[in-house]
Amino acid sequence: MDESAKEGKFYGNFYGGALIRSTDLLPITEELSALKQSLNLYGEVKWQKVTSQYLPKYLQLTNRFFDFIERDLIKIRIMFTHNYREPTNLTREQIDNTFTQLYYQFFKHAFGLQYSNPDSMNQVSLRLYFDELPINPSQKQNFKKFIVGLGRSADFLSANLLIRDEDIAEVRSHDHIILQCMDIVLGSMYFKLNDMHKEKTAGSYYRGKRTIAKEQLYKFINKRIRVIYPGFNIGISTGIRSPEDRWRHSYRHWEFISNEHRVRPEYAKKNQ
Repeated sequence: MDESAKEGKFYGNFYGGALIRSTDLLPITEELSALKQSLNLYGEVKWQKVTSQYLPKYLQLTNRFFDFIERDLIKIRIMFTHNYREPTNLTREQIDNTFTQLYYQFFKHAFGLQYSNPDSMNQVSLRLYFDELPINPSQKQNFKKFIVGLGRSADFLSANLLIRDEDIAEVRSHDHIILQCMDIVLGSMYFKLNDMHKEKTAGSYYRGKRTIAKEQLYKFINKRIRVIYPGFNIGISTGIRSPEDRWRHSYRHWEFISNEHRVRPEYAKKNQ
């Protein structure tokens, strides 16, 4: 799982996750890593590194990543908040722990895990790899405790899901190609939703080559998503026909909205 910049012009608090069955993890990792090496991408691939020079290589890697998503071998979830709706009546503790509280909500709800094991005959163990968490050791310990505690919740118990302390780890995205590909998708959504594709070079009337390259990569990603879900709207929660779709879908977005909030019209954004 990964997270991006806290707040942009319109949207912030971006979180992303990729879910893969244990039997598929090694072959997918090996195939993506081999492709990355064949493209001479020896360092970490990430959204911030996209340039016009590297665009063709990033397109190839992202295309392969979405091949796995389209086949439902990888499930992708992205969560964000819209500055249009500002949470109200938050305590100081809630404000100080915004990052971990939102991350907890993301893990608990985004994948629809309670629908992942409908027969519940066999226990399913979850292994969780979080990108390095930008919080202090005490906050990390509390966050981990709450995640483990989910395994004792009614929804997770009824689905026969197991979360063990030893199965939760922090990792460096540099060492995990799937996290790197996740960063590209997450970064592209942050880029588009916050109108960064419109930014011009300082002192110029024109956009820079890097901005144009990033927009081209975003458009390719959007095209691949729309192969799976025609008419997909990136700026709202993906619709469902039944609660089980939260698990069944291979790609979903979730706009997190606090129960108590006020509307800020100045942050309205119409077209996605």
